[in-house]
Amino acid sequence: MRIGLFVACVTDSLFPATARATLHLLERLGHQVLFPQGQTCCGQVHHTSGYRREAMTLAARFADVFSGCDLVVTPSASCAAMVRRAYPRFATRDPAVARAPRVLELTEFLVDVADTVDVGAYFPYRVTYQPTCQAPRSPRGDERPLRLLRAVRGLELVELPRAGECCGFGGAFAWKNADTSVAIVADRLRDIGQSGAEVVCASDDACLTQISGALSRLRGAVRALHIAEVLAATEAGPAPAGGR
Repeated sequence: MRIGLFVACVTDSLFPATARATLHLLERLGHQVLFPQGQTCCGQVHHTSGYRREAMTLAARFADVFSGCDLVVTPSASCAAMVRRAYPRFATRDPAVARAPRVLELTEFLVDVADTVDVGAYFPYRVTYQPTCQAPRSPRGDERPLRLLRAVRGLELVELPRAGECCGFGGAFAWKNADTSVAIVADRLRDIGQSGAEVVCASDDACLTQISGALSRLRGAVRALHIAEVLAATEAGPAPAGGR
């Protein structure tokens, strides 16, 4: 199977360690991964901001760039949701978009396609998981990451109070409604603190941008990591260098 790796814009620009950890993990599990150099944005930001024509142009490019792949894996739940939900509508107006291969978020691929829960990870920390707003809308959306985390040796998974609530990012929402966004993430930080976790992880760097930014202002000890960085860690060492 020809697996393509799609790196979201936020990951590419701010958190390349997530991409490296995803690649490291997939290759460690024996998968051959292609990384098309021509990849750019999936068009999610444009689409949600009302720039549909520009989003369709990016969707057609995405379909062309990944045309040689049987399946695309991405460490971004929101980008996977964008391709699955918006691209079929785009394809009715631009047949080029219909060539886009199936896209799965990383934990979907690991559990549903690779049929893997224990990925050989070792991460001796107390961890809590922040669901993304995109994941719960899909069947079993929250179950996969939790199953993967429970199988990590040394990891203590602690419950996040009010885990179903948003972190307040929401793409352009955080910029256009800054006061509301800050109030929402303040609630999340209180919940993270109550959990007693040393690390908070999620399956989308967009959410972690919001959470890690707020955590850094508090100068606390809690770290924010993408779930790929947790799953890529082994007793031999951590995931490829990065951090927030």
